[in-house]
Amino acid sequence: MNVVIVDDEPLARDEIARLLDQEDDIQVVAQCANAIEAIAAINRLHPDVVFLDIHMPMVSGMEMLSMLDPERMPRVVFLTAYSEYALEAFDRDAFDYLLKPVDPERLATTLARLRRDCSPNPQLFNNAAPLRQIPCPGHQRILLIRVEDIEFATSKATGVYVTTTLGAEHFTELTLRTLEEKTPFLRCHRQYLVNPEHIKEICFQEGGSVEILTQHNQRLPVSRRLLGELKAHLGLN
Repeated sequence: MNVVIVDDEPLARDEIARLLDQEDDIQVVAQCANAIEAIAAINRLHPDVVFLDIHMPMVSGMEMLSMLDPERMPRVVFLTAYSEYALEAFDRDAFDYLLKPVDPERLATTLARLRRDCSPNPQLFNNAAPLRQIPCPGHQRILLIRVEDIEFATSKATGVYVTTTLGAEHFTELTLRTLEEKTPFLRCHRQYLVNPEHIKEICFQEGGSVEILTQHNQRLPVSRRLLGELKAHLGLN
C-alpha cells in the first residue's frame, strides 16, 4: 500500500512514518505539513491510504476531504489527540480513527483492516460538506477565496485556475471535477466551469458557436454538447 501522511507537527509525522516503515508491504510516498501540500500529493501520487491529522492551520483535515477529487479518493485514517472528534470523523466515512500518540497495537489493527479492504470505493466522503472557500497557494501563504467571489474556473496545461470578480486569476490544487462536485459551478465546456450567479448573457454567434458573458465581461466558450444541460440548470428550457 502506498501511504501519504498529513500532519502539521513534524514529530507526529516522523513517528507515524517510523511505525509504518516497519511494515514490508507499506511505502510512505509523501509526508505533507498542510492540506494544500496534501491535495497536490494525492492528485499526483494516487495513494491507497492517507493518514490525516484533523487539526491543521488554515484548512483542517475535515475541510480537506471536501477538496479531494471524488475519482481519486483514498482510504482516510484520521489522526488526532482529541477523542471527541471520533463521531464526526466516522460521520465523514473515515476508514478508521487513531488517537495520538499512536499506539502500535491499535495501528496494527488498522493496517490489518486496510489489507483486507483493498477495493476502491468512490462513494467515500460523498457526504462531505460543499466548499465555501477555494484554497489557492501563494508565496508563504494560502489565499482562501469565497466561492461567491469566483466567476469561473478553467483548466490549463499548467493546472487549474479560478478567476475572481475582480479579474484576478489564482492557481488552485483542486481539480475541475472537485469544483464541479462541491460548488454550484456549472460546466459549460470541457475546460471551463462558470458560477451561474455571475452569468450576464448567453451569446449565440454566427456559425453556431456560443459564449457566456459574465457580469464582469469575461467571455467563456460553451460547447454544443453542454449547452442543453446549461440551459436546463438555468431554467431556460
